[in-house]
Amino acid sequence: MELFLATRNEGKIREIRELLQGGKISLTSLGDYPDAPGVVENGEAYRDNALKKARFFAKWTGKLTLADDSGLEVDYLKGRPGVFSARYAGDGGDDRENNRRLLRELKGLPPQKRGAVFKCVMALVAPWGDEEVVEGECRGRIGLEERGKRGFGYDPIFVIPRYGKTVAELTIGEKNRLSHRGKALRKLKKILKSYLGA
Repeated sequence: MELFLATRNEGKIREIRELLQGGKISLTSLGDYPDAPGVVENGEAYRDNALKKARFFAKWTGKLTLADDSGLEVDYLKGRPGVFSARYAGDGGDDRENNRRLLRELKGLPPQKRGAVFKCVMALVAPWGDEEVVEGECRGRIGLEERGKRGFGYDPIFVIPRYGKTVAELTIGEKNRLSHRGKALRKLKKILKSYLGA
């Protein structure tokens, strides 16, 4: 009844914990294993990276393992930053620098040309070899500036038009209902029931 999350990202862990609450699932993550090895995410697609991480850590921990790879694809930039979303400003960059680079690249563009989509691929791998992959996405547009204190990554500049808010201005409940990760995880919850009886 234990699920291992192959991430150290506290924002992701918090969102997944929130979405899986009320079940019989005990969660652990890379945050509980400070000496765990790293996995180079060098796949050409989100699916490649998610499966690579999940396979590695399912073998390393001997536990049912969940890994995801997510990214932001901007229409005007022909799908960039995509799989490079986390390191868009360079290997030493952080969320704020990634956001600033993207805002600079879209400077002067009107709202109707700032369309974008958040994508998430989640891979569930069992130590005995079973694998499941689910996907979720959320369409919106890139705002003109950072707004909001919640969330992480590109949340402060990703606007949900029907709400008129960035993802970083939504409550965690609203975000989980609308987000790419929330949509993927709801699909995964059904699969988890067969593994964990959750």
